Amino acid sequence: MNAPTAQVDDLRLIALPSAVNCTNLFVRFALTEWSLRPLVDEATAVANRMVSAAIDAADQNNPGFITIRLRLTGDSLVIEAEADARGEAPELGYQRSGVEYLADGRRMSWCQLSLPTGVSANEVPLPRREKKRSYVSEDETAEVDPEVISRLLTGLNRSSEY
Repeated sequence: MNAPTAQVDDLRLIALPSAVNCTNLFVRFALTEWSLRPLVDEATAVANRMVSAAIDAADQNNPGFITIRLRLTGDSLVIEAEADARGEAPELGYQRSGVEYLADGRRMSWCQLSLPTGVSANEVPLPRREKKRSYVSEDETAEVDPEVISRLLTGLNRSSEY
């Protein structure tokens, strides 16, 4: 894990069951954006196990935060899940995986997945993002359709098998 990081993306979630659905979307979006579709299924499964373990160990009356991070480094995609150090760390079953206990009482589980043959982190075509102008002027306020918000919240709250 000593190679320089070429790209990183992370998402901070509350340790509730809806975090699994959010993790799914996050990993799929990031890897598609990075043109790493062959890794989507495996990376999603690993990330879901990490997040599910953190949710299972969390105090459901006072859930903490989970940070899920994807890093491109060397010849690997590194998946990291940082959460409170309660309960057992997930057993990932990968040779290049582990757990680190951080100074602030949190735990970081990590797993390295090999990039497709012949691809290194520096060769992954990363998206180019340009600053886009808002369609809403600073003087206006955008109207939010309550039905759309309701559908979004319902989708995020659906429980999933983890």
